[in-house]
Amino acid sequence: MKIAAIYARVSSDQQKEENTIASQTAALVEFAREQGFSVPDEWVIEDEGFSGASLLRPGLERLRDLVAEGQIQAVLIHAPDRLSRKYAYQVLLTEEFTRHGVETVFVKAPQSGTP
Repeated sequence: MKIAAIYARVSSDQQKEENTIASQTAALVEFAREQGFSVPDEWVIEDEGFSGASLLRPGLERLRDLVAEGQIQAVLIHAPDRLSRKYAYQVLLTEEFTRHGVETVFVKAPQSGTP
């Protein structure tokens, strides 16, 4: 069983009000269970109210630390735009994760290993 972290993000007040971070997280937890990933509760990471156009987000920094420390084998994310709004940042982050041997899994995207 692969140990994974879940990363969810919403940026706007409207998204927060619509409870989309909770729905993202619930879908990711269900996906992890169905696919045989083990996700400790403390590794369900959420960034609420942070723009995907920036890499300076507390949850993202925590996720990158887990990756660098070798704590996880996979990162589960709803869709590439939840990781970052900028394609260049999506590539940078997925390549960073890959260098550390961590698989990036986008639930709502083709599974090609890249955004």
